[in-house]
Amino acid sequence: MAEKPQAVRVLYCGVCGLPAEYCEFGPDFENCKPWLRCHAPDLYPDLLNEENRADADEATQKLQAVAISGSGDGRGDASAAASGSASAPKQEEVKRLPGGKIKKKEKQEVVIEKIVRNKRKCVTVVKGLDLFGIKLSDASKKLGKKFATGASVVKGPTEKEQIDVQGDIAYDIVEFITDTWPDVPATAIFFVEDGRKVAAA
Repeated sequence: MAEKPQAVRVLYCGVCGLPAEYCEFGPDFENCKPWLRCHAPDLYPDLLNEENRADADEATQKLQAVAISGSGDGRGDASAAASGSASAPKQEEVKRLPGGKIKKKEKQEVVIEKIVRNKRKCVTVVKGLDLFGIKLSDASKKLGKKFATGASVVKGPTEKEQIDVQGDIAYDIVEFITDTWPDVPATAIFFVEDGRKVAAA
């Protein structure tokens, strides 16, 4: 007589509720990692190696910090303190993105670009007005009324919002921007011509 098949015991993740071997495909694998290290270390041996590597890096950084701050005579401590205080403002300016990338502070400038479509139709693109504290929706309404054309706020190729104005109004728009918003200096307005930035003033 054939033997009855035994039921398979499945270990479910305590964080996301998926079977443990499918956690990496779930919505929040990063939150599942600590639970998996404790309850299913055999399924993800890379997590243990990663944790050990992170612990080793942390210990190395602590040792280096101790070595720098306690380097011999009193002059070393004073110089370390002076260099530490000098680098403190720089650390405030630099923002770190996920993955350790550094986010640079954007320059306050307005970039105007004329894009030609279908050989005849022009669209004037205005980027950077929001860096001066101007609401783009209000700015697009004012541009549309002034030049009697369609103007809308759209996301550009870099996922930043910009204003698209129908028609070739690139050179008329500079005077309008400086008159309407005095916070925007004429020296901060640039045109894009043949792939190069050219100052408007």
